[in-house]
Amino acid sequence: MAHVMIVDDSPTVLMSMESLLQRFGHTVVKAGTAEEAVDKLRAGEEPKMVITDLHMPGKSGIELIGFLRQHPAHRFTPMLVLTTDSQQDRRDQAKKAGATGWLTKPVDHKQLETALQKLLPNG
Repeated sequence: MAHVMIVDDSPTVLMSMESLLQRFGHTVVKAGTAEEAVDKLRAGEEPKMVITDLHMPGKSGIELIGFLRQHPAHRFTPMLVLTTDSQQDRRDQAKKAGATGWLTKPVDHKQLETALQKLLPNG
């Protein structure tokens, strides 16, 4: 299956998302900040999808997505924003930065499974 990067400042969210993704057969790399995620990517991580929290210390998930979209290796990587924030303007900002979609916390496992099937059809 696919290698997925999860970026969130909450250890609990990282653990629960890792568990869900592994249940669906995916391998996971975790980062607690956008900066840590960038460091891991520069060190050679090659995820087939990035799922990032919106609100984090340092760079936000939207800033992370915008940064990654500027690099050819991540131009077409599916990137989902994970947040409790349901404001339409935040969704618009995420989409403008290059987000592929949006997941609301707590993540419904069916919603995640559907997104994975749609965005990673060959796993």
